This record gives sequence, C-alpha cells and structure tokens, in this order.
Amino acid sequence: MGVVTLQGYIVVPDTDLASVQDGLLEHIELTQREQGCLHFTVYQDTKNKNRFNVHEKFVNRAAFEAHQRRAKDSRWGHIAANVERHYQISEDS
Repeated sequence: MGVVTLQGYIVVPDTDLASVQDGLLEHIELTQREQGCLHFTVYQDTKNKNRFNVHEKFVNRAAFEAHQRRAKDSRWGHIAANVERHYQISEDS
C-alpha cells in the first residue's frame, strides 16, 4: 500500500458558511496531528467564498480511512454534513 492523496474542493451552503469557517482551524489542527498524516490543507478560495480547496496526503490507506472515521464522528463532521464534496483520491503503488 502506498501514499493516499485526496485533492479537490468542497462547496459550502451559505447557511453553513459561518460554522464551517469557525470550525475549520480546529479540524486542520486535529488532522495534522493524526498518525499517518503527511499533509493536510483546506483553505477558502479567493474568488468563491463558498468553495474550500482541499489537499490531503496520508502514509497509507489505513491512515486515510482512520482519518475519515475520526472526521465523520467529530465536531467537524457535524458542521460539514451539508457540504458538497468534489474529490479525487489516488494511491501510489
């Protein structure tokens, strides 16, 4: 198993924008401390306030899946429940 990379963006509804902005820093900090996280950035697009660009790298599929489980069950998972996700996930062999 190789490095898992996720690239893409989320689109946040206007009704959730303030809570996503409020919870994003905590989500980033918690993720960057996860075992197996190599890189994790999420940032608001400069041209579209509702779009947040995402780039993640984890050491392997197990670390990536552990992150997905943790995030889903976290405060962030509740805040971001209504976002529209546009991701590409790849795995180095």
